Amino acid sequence: MANIGIDLGTTNSLVAVVMNGRARCLLDEAGSSMLPSAVRYDADGTVVVGRTARDEAPANAHRTFTSVKRFMGRAPADCGADAQLFRYRMDATEPRFVRFEVDDHAPVTPVEVSAEVLKVLRTRAVECLFGEPGGAVITVPAYFDDAQRQATKDAAKIAGLEVLRLLNEPTAAAIAYGLDKRGAGTFAVYDLGGGTFDISILQLDDGVFQVLSTAGDTHLGGDDFDRALAEHALGGAANAAKLDDAAFRALVSAARAAKHQLTEHGAARIAAAGVDVEVTVADFEAAILPIIERTTASCKRALADAKLASGQVDAVVLVGGSTRVPLVRRHVAALFGREPYCDLDPDEVVALGAAMQADILSGKSELAEDILLLDVIPLSLGLEVMGGVTEKFIPRCSTIPVNAHQTFTTHVDNQTAVDLHVVQGDRELAGQNRSLARFELRGLPPLPAGVPRVRVEFTVDADGLLHVSALEEHTGIEAKIDVKPSYGLTEEEIERMLEDAIDHAETDVDERLLIEARVEAEGILAALEKALGMDQALLQGNEAEVISQVETALRASMSGGDRERISSLSKKLDEVSAPFAQRRIERDLTRALSGRDASVVGAELGMK
Repeated sequence: MANIGIDLGTTNSLVAVVMNGRARCLLDEAGSSMLPSAVRYDADGTVVVGRTARDEAPANAHRTFTSVKRFMGRAPADCGADAQLFRYRMDATEPRFVRFEVDDHAPVTPVEVSAEVLKVLRTRAVECLFGEPGGAVITVPAYFDDAQRQATKDAAKIAGLEVLRLLNEPTAAAIAYGLDKRGAGTFAVYDLGGGTFDISILQLDDGVFQVLSTAGDTHLGGDDFDRALAEHALGGAANAAKLDDAAFRALVSAARAAKHQLTEHGAARIAAAGVDVEVTVADFEAAILPIIERTTASCKRALADAKLASGQVDAVVLVGGSTRVPLVRRHVAALFGREPYCDLDPDEVVALGAAMQADILSGKSELAEDILLLDVIPLSLGLEVMGGVTEKFIPRCSTIPVNAHQTFTTHVDNQTAVDLHVVQGDRELAGQNRSLARFELRGLPPLPAGVPRVRVEFTVDADGLLHVSALEEHTGIEAKIDVKPSYGLTEEEIERMLEDAIDHAETDVDERLLIEARVEAEGILAALEKALGMDQALLQGNEAEVISQVETALRASMSGGDRERISSLSKKLDEVSAPFAQRRIERDLTRALSGRDASVVGAELGMK
């Protein structure tokens, strides 16, 4: 049984396999490798997938779904604008995840729609390979978060596919180019598809594909070109908003056909929804230039994260059907100072790379004996700790798979449970990052504060999915969670989170240090208050008065924002209470040794 590679695309999807040492895309009866990612649900229960569903979408506006990749792993609150753009009706009774309403049919989710596309690709593989495929490597945008990746795996499961690995699309393209050319060097993979944009900086050397950085926008692509051109034909977005859903679908479909013509011709005609106009290449480029320019910030961020200038990139690889647009290619050339590298078909290169990786995972590959993929995560992962601070476990651009752990303790006596809050982002305070999951470690022994030892471990697997566990080391009590949030990060949130992390870096650090100083002071005050309550009789001279004065000053300082004063008074309180603490230790030691033979005590302490 051969393994297959699948590019589950926003606009088109493909399946590929390695045959006789060469990757190739599998074709349908018409000789096409591309399956339009369009699904129609008919009233009689029939599901139509592919070109027919796409072409007949205007006449079946509320039965046909395209570009559902934009909705994968997201909640309705995150993608209401996209639903309006595509004229989709979402089930208002379900706030946790997207569910599309369908005429004369039960509501469907983006996962179910994607599963129908995957079923057709699986059937194509069965027919071409004369049997079931062994397993599948499925590609996803590099900027897909945990929820979007998990949604992709769920769709594959529904389609009856065994997922060997989720592979980032730019990495798949690099495999296709690198293995084919035996290349080495630093590459930028510019991936602009139907609905998503990724830019990744990779190093290829001696069979090792290491992703240095990645950035992107999960809601930017050829779909936006289509709408921009349609709105231009109507004279503006306001006029487009007046069209009913069927007319709007027809206009966008006509604009898409015109876009394809304008790739090779100077003019094209858009005739739909009462419009009949000629558009030129200049009209098209003016309409889409602002969209293309949105990719610039991501490219610059990826270069900065990789600590490279554009001139240090050896080659730029174009991926995705939208990179066929001449203006996109000119923009990339100007951005990186070199003509992009586009030897392979940009529509097929991701599927070919996925097939190569699937073949390598079979253990019987003729392509390469030792290929190592080192991908990265786009945003830091961490835990909320005392004071609302984010303790980062795995920084952004860390190579995956990756594992990290830290040990924590309790701050309250007799605490029997610990609440763990997992967050994603690069701000210092947890409330400024995105909440991914919460879970509890229960059953802790009722011990004094500071005694329990809770080891928290973060693991990001090869698919980029996060697993978190917590273990109390004295008792062996454990809790764990596979982080599967019900919604994902929007591209605006990712951009905002990274920009905020940079813009507020200095103030965030100051605020974090202030919180840590307050937490440390609270711990000192709590311990001292407990000790005084038990052994106040051990105080001597004017110690009580001195300690009380410093304690009062420290408590007053904690309500202010002078971190250095809080730290200074905490240290002062430690100093003035040290003699009292020493007498408590000596008293306890005397009690412990009272009436015991010195030789026995010496033996217990390891003394000869």
